[in-house]
Amino acid sequence: MRALSWLLSGLLLSSPVWAGDAPPIQLPPSAPSTDVADTVPAILGEAGVGYEVDDDGDYRIVYGWEREGRSQLVYVSGHTEEIAGRRVREVFSPAARLDEGIEASVLRDLLRDSRSRKLGAWEIAGEMLFYVIKLPEPVDATLLLAALTAAAEIADEREQAFTGDLDAL
Repeated sequence: MRALSWLLSGLLLSSPVWAGDAPPIQLPPSAPSTDVADTVPAILGEAGVGYEVDDDGDYRIVYGWEREGRSQLVYVSGHTEEIAGRRVREVFSPAARLDEGIEASVLRDLLRDSRSRKLGAWEIAGEMLFYVIKLPEPVDATLLLAALTAAAEIADEREQAFTGDLDAL
């Protein structure tokens, strides 16, 4: 298992490869708010991270690992949400389609895994399992890029656990 500490240090030492297209997925719903200056495009642009804006206004990024020959979708919410007067933005990455449901033992494993994480947790939206990291807004470049890396790595590991070598998300 790839360690989060390795991810954060690796983020500073190497540049990820951003891969091409992947199939569309159903994203978690959000209550958009637009009264905060959106710094995400500038942060992604300065870091050389390619992205597309989807129909919901979310930033769609394909994170790739050349050595493993894998890629992973990661999204940055194009909108913020408010809680107690503070703005929060989500970084989320799909890990599995749950069209056939999910066993209770797998749900327990996901809850245990969420408990062990210092940044983010597992969420189910519709028929999709996502790894979601909620960040305070305005978000700085270091934290956003670390969250992108963490979400991509963690979701890809879980995707491999669910599907083996299949790289669909």
